[in-house]
Amino acid sequence: MAGLARHVSNLQRDNAGPSPPPSFSKVDPEELLKTLNSHPDEAHKHRVHSQRAISHTTPYSSRYASTQEIPKFKMPHDGAPADAVHAMLRDELDLDGRPNLNLASFVGTYVEKEAEALMIENLSKNMSDADEYPAMMDMHARCISILSHLWGVQKGEKAVGTATTGSSEAIHLGGLAMKRRWQERRMAQGKDTLKPNIIMGANAQVALEKFARYFEVEARILDVSEKSRYCLDPELVKENIDENTIGVFVILGSTYTGVYEPVEEVSKVLDDYEKKTGISIDIHVDGASGAFIAPFTYAGAGGPKWNFELKRVKSINVSGHKFGLALAGVGFIIWRDEALLPKHLIFELHYLGGTEESYTLNFSRPGAQIIAQYFNLIHLGFTGYRAIMENCLQNARLLSKALEASGWYVCVSDIHRKKGVFHFEGTDAAVFDKEDETSADYNAGLPVVAFSLSPQFKKDYSHVKQQSVSTLMRAKQYIIPNYPLPPACADHEILRVVVRESMSLDLLDRLISDLFAVTQSLMESDAVDLQALQPPPSSIEKNHASQGLPHHQRHNAKRPMSDGIHRTVC
Repeated sequence: MAGLARHVSNLQRDNAGPSPPPSFSKVDPEELLKTLNSHPDEAHKHRVHSQRAISHTTPYSSRYASTQEIPKFKMPHDGAPADAVHAMLRDELDLDGRPNLNLASFVGTYVEKEAEALMIENLSKNMSDADEYPAMMDMHARCISILSHLWGVQKGEKAVGTATTGSSEAIHLGGLAMKRRWQERRMAQGKDTLKPNIIMGANAQVALEKFARYFEVEARILDVSEKSRYCLDPELVKENIDENTIGVFVILGSTYTGVYEPVEEVSKVLDDYEKKTGISIDIHVDGASGAFIAPFTYAGAGGPKWNFELKRVKSINVSGHKFGLALAGVGFIIWRDEALLPKHLIFELHYLGGTEESYTLNFSRPGAQIIAQYFNLIHLGFTGYRAIMENCLQNARLLSKALEASGWYVCVSDIHRKKGVFHFEGTDAAVFDKEDETSADYNAGLPVVAFSLSPQFKKDYSHVKQQSVSTLMRAKQYIIPNYPLPPACADHEILRVVVRESMSLDLLDRLISDLFAVTQSLMESDAVDLQALQPPPSSIEKNHASQGLPHHQRHNAKRPMSDGIHRTVC
């Protein structure tokens, strides 16, 4: 820590080319291999394949080693030995990025070996078979109880909830409950239920907009701005709610910049609206990441309330596989009281000899991740989670301060700025104030560092494109995305690093060194050199599976960002 601190402090003290090369015709590697592998004696070729399918000495002496490609789009007529297929698939998967260096993702990539062992031992257990796996279902119920108390369920309330496959499913369930409650209120008043709408900021993750489109609710997506810290603006909420508003999605941790949206401010807007009109509008808190961070950190959610302490907050979701520290495939949703889960959404199932109530979108789903989640909650306890979350935030602050101290970058995120300061104060701003500082000394938020090239850097090195930083870091195996802010601010692109549990101080030191080395190399390159830094071509599988466009062609999309079809940041 001291070494990095000195490194940052030292940084504070220091403060169109020739014509492009000729283009070549494109080569299709699939067609080239097909041509080179062709053989006039097809019968002989098939005979060799058949013999090698039956007998081989090592995985690399099977037919898939050189004679024949692994089938990609159609099932082969004959199978192949398991060890050979395992070797071939393993080798292909080596081309993937390293999960721990995927700094784009909020999803955890590490669990302790004891949790991993529990998952492997229970891989075959299905959450839908409640009667067959009662011990696993008890652990599920305990997770729900622990989270409801963690989120401030009030005395006299009976919280209910369920595990889901992630926050997307949980958000859909929370939205459906809000829609049904709104419909029941309207029908009781003899009013129509034809035009429901829901409020969210333009920084919302795609799952929120999916809910609106899939379940026929008008999505009122409100612009964000620098003034609103690129998240939901309570003033715009006030201007856009009406009697058909089923609720407001408020995000505890924007995926763009990590900022917590002002849940209590939105709640007060809705309180005032109810006093004037008699119309009650609910809040669902999307705490995909933040609901596993805010309860543990000294900063909390920045001071104001965000959870069930606010009566307006009816439900909260979280991803266990993000800062719950489980692996991908588990989320949770909790309603503060069972009365808030409409009976219309609950199914009574008579299945495999037992009877149970179900209110999920998925039926079969893995139970191993829930067991791992319960392991974490018991193993780490409150103090263990606090230590991890404080470490994540401390490392995110250090990265942010190093970036700004260089003079090359400015952070859009602000968890490294003193509480109440939301703008860049220059490279001479204090880096470390005291030895025992905690997140409480800074703005609350997720351990996310969103940054861009500084205005001075862009002026001095106008030929350098920010995307090139992402591309060159990818060559060093780091995945750091570069993408635009939401529509009203889409001319401002940011790079983003999510600091997860597995980002050690050692790795952070190397990340900063590599990032600065890449930046330096770009500064020393000319425009012609930088033309080589083009995005890699799509694979044939990608072309078959997706109709999307790469980043550099996004303006050619059928429905551009300005139409709201862009929230894929996760």
